[in-house]
Amino acid sequence: MQRKPRILAVGSFVMDVIATTERIPPAGQTVYGREFHMAPGGKGANQALQCARLGAEVTMMGCVGDDLFGEKLLEPLRAAGIHLDHVAVHKGVSSGVGHVTLEVMEHTAQNRIVVIPGANQTLKLEEISWLREEIGSYDLVLLQLEIPIEVNRTVARWAKEAGVPVMLNPAPATELDDELLSLVSWLIPNEQEASMETHLPLRTDAEGPLKSDLRNIAAKLWDKGVEHIVITLGGHGAVVVKADGLTYIPCVSMRHVADPTAAGDSFVGALAVGVTLGLSHAQALEFAAYTAALTVSRMGAMPSLPTLEEVLTLMRERGCQAPARLDVLKA
Repeated sequence: MQRKPRILAVGSFVMDVIATTERIPPAGQTVYGREFHMAPGGKGANQALQCARLGAEVTMMGCVGDDLFGEKLLEPLRAAGIHLDHVAVHKGVSSGVGHVTLEVMEHTAQNRIVVIPGANQTLKLEEISWLREEIGSYDLVLLQLEIPIEVNRTVARWAKEAGVPVMLNPAPATELDDELLSLVSWLIPNEQEASMETHLPLRTDAEGPLKSDLRNIAAKLWDKGVEHIVITLGGHGAVVVKADGLTYIPCVSMRHVADPTAAGDSFVGALAVGVTLGLSHAQALEFAAYTAALTVSRMGAMPSLPTLEEVLTLMRERGCQAPARLDVLKA
């Protein structure tokens, strides 16, 4: 590919309200927190912004409310040059909100999130009708599960008809229908989502998830029509499961983990950019792993998403050779 990839992200906008604490309170108890933050996010918007910050040409489609959060959610995407002409603003509906409790330890953090979908679940099929004739102009479509499933299914069907690959991050975890899975080119679940989707166990030993379980899960998803399966494995990195074997990429460790909230979205966004550029599976996963590593070292969802130069700098510092195909993103 001699030009920047064109990526369409269809998904959610969520304003995260974040309380950091040294201890999560049990039921009926109150504890003091450290800090309070607000940061724009939402799986769709996070993935769109990560693609744009890495140099892709991005269009975002979704829905916000006509409130203060709605405008704040659009600001970072607008600043990154993302096309927002097809983001709907619905009156009398609140924008999506994520209530994040972040338990902070010395060098790591764990989060618990409650998402109130708000306007995200009000996106209507008629508001995406323009896409049927234009979807063929994109190199890849990014989908998640924080908007109505019938919107995802319709977009995926149109993409399939136009020969455009669909990358689905099946989060929040749920069981998907066979029709939607048959339209997906790339499925990117984490361990829990992969197990839930297939009703198969994903057990671990001292070396990580069992290879036999990974193969069983992949086989069931292949039977449903999914072409490529990448399973993120937390501290064990990620794996592409193929008929001829498994390709592992280890987790890129950072000295300090500030907030893991958008790590998965950062990984998916970078992977989308990598595969549209024609990187090998191993190269695309490695690029995504370095991108996500920077994300977890910072606070907030969108504020933590790194730029291309930041990712390339970290790769150089760790002695990792960046693929030459990434140079097109610098133009």
